[in-house]
Amino acid sequence: MKPAHIGRKISRIRELRGIKQEVLAQELGVSQQTVSRMEASETVEEDILAKVAKILGVQPEAIKNFSEEAVFNIIGNTYHDSSTSLHYQCTFNPIDKIVALYDEKIALLERLLESEREKTEFLKGRN
Repeated sequence: MKPAHIGRKISRIRELRGIKQEVLAQELGVSQQTVSRMEASETVEEDILAKVAKILGVQPEAIKNFSEEAVFNIIGNTYHDSSTSLHYQCTFNPIDKIVALYDEKIALLERLLESEREKTEFLKGRN
């Protein structure tokens, strides 16, 4: 049996997570070229693998056991035809919300103005 190519698995998980080599390198405290060489290697030291796994947000075993087929099986089993499940229906009219917020703002400003008038009348009465 051919040994698992750990570097390639790291590369694929990194790509799937949307992390660039430069970011992984920075997090590891190494150069981008070092990450590139690591991803080209069939084996990676356990301590390095543990650090990489933590950065990628997975367990080291997840990297070791990573399989493209498993990813596609998960996607295939969880994806549904967009014509039946991905239609978002807004449950409120956004314009109504904007109008309501505007009305609240006007009411608040009117209360503030009335409060200022009362304060002014009170201060006039003290003189």
